[in-house]
Amino acid sequence: MKRLSILPLLACAVALLAGCAAGGQGDEQAEADPGFVEVDDMSFIRDGEAYPYVGVNMWYAAYLGADAPYGDRERLGRELDRLKALGVTNLRILGASETSPFGKSLKVTFRDESGDYDETLLEGLDTALAEIGERGMTAVIYLNNFWEWSGGMGTYLSYVNGGEYIDLGDPAYPWPAFPNFVADFYSNDEANALFRDYAEAVVTRTNSVTGTPYVDDPAIMAWQLANEPRPDPDAAQGNAEMAAFHAWIDETARFIKSLDRNHLVSTGNEGMMGCNGSAFCFTGAHDGDAIDYATFHMWPRNWSWFDPMDADGTIDGAMAQVGAYIDQHIALAEELGKPIVLEEFGLDRADEVLTPGSPSPHRDRLLRAVYDRVERSAASGGPLVGTNLWAWGGYGRAQHADGEWQPGDTSYTGDPPQEPQGRNSVFDVDEATLAIIEDHAEAISAQ
Repeated sequence: MKRLSILPLLACAVALLAGCAAGGQGDEQAEADPGFVEVDDMSFIRDGEAYPYVGVNMWYAAYLGADAPYGDRERLGRELDRLKALGVTNLRILGASETSPFGKSLKVTFRDESGDYDETLLEGLDTALAEIGERGMTAVIYLNNFWEWSGGMGTYLSYVNGGEYIDLGDPAYPWPAFPNFVADFYSNDEANALFRDYAEAVVTRTNSVTGTPYVDDPAIMAWQLANEPRPDPDAAQGNAEMAAFHAWIDETARFIKSLDRNHLVSTGNEGMMGCNGSAFCFTGAHDGDAIDYATFHMWPRNWSWFDPMDADGTIDGAMAQVGAYIDQHIALAEELGKPIVLEEFGLDRADEVLTPGSPSPHRDRLLRAVYDRVERSAASGGPLVGTNLWAWGGYGRAQHADGEWQPGDTSYTGDPPQEPQGRNSVFDVDEATLAIIEDHAEAISAQ
């Protein structure tokens, strides 16, 4: 069901004589109000000043903000206060989830197959944005997911194909059956119509806490098309699969821009590792004028650069690959002439321990290397101007001794349901890691 609001149009009519346009509605729009993050060449700016940012992933912010048994508004405030004290200025958060058939997926979601949107959870997003804005921070909100843990693209396909799906990790359908299935989303008009209806409802929403339309809210830095959209594994330059991926990015970004001209739009793409190793794929996903900045992610363990069972023997090689991967994407961003953000990266604790406060020497080494590279880039006018550590666990704790997520869990450690709770989480008691984040924030703010 399509949900359109007449409030922005009424606001436009009332303000027309004053020369105001209503937040993204219509052909003309007033210049963005102070406080919006903008792009200037290969930099972010806010209030006329450079805005290189220190960020974290906290996908569960809207869930904490909900006035429901699964919410915890008091914890939300404590988490944001702790992050602000560390110097963190940006949060990457989930703004969409779909009730799905996948085994390891969220069970409380923003929407279901019927098209009914969960107002309680949407009000949780309102609360999260109100709290983020009150602290002068900003949010990047992703509106879909390639992966199964929040429903995502595969769920939309199941809504329109009679309920058929392939679950990630199903031994009957080994890799790459799952990404082959999900990539069909890009060219499925019916599934995309459902997605666009939801995206429009969110982007044009008015915050129930502040009364501010989302399109006019400086607490939102950017809308993100999806978490880690990647092409079909068979996609290559010149074939239909790659063309479908690029077309979906451009068309979806333009659709969001047609609703909201105040905010930036980004892809959420992982970079070369999420593009079948193709520079053509990566640059083609980010070179359109509806995409304001580039993104990439970096997972040394997942990509077999680092072996936690032989941590000391593999960390040096992993760090060499980390440096090369970052430099590769800085060069691609320079070619694009756009800023770039490393918006996911992380590593295990020593011996794969999940316990908050336990040593994480290899993760800390990774953080130092990444932050040093960002500081040097920002100082020299380079394009790498932001990071979002995966993931902020803060005051959350795994609810089960084995660290496995179970339906109904509300502890929100930062790790999504399919992963051990605590694997990549930075908790409030991880003092050595917190000191690294704080030092980096001080260095960035001094530039």
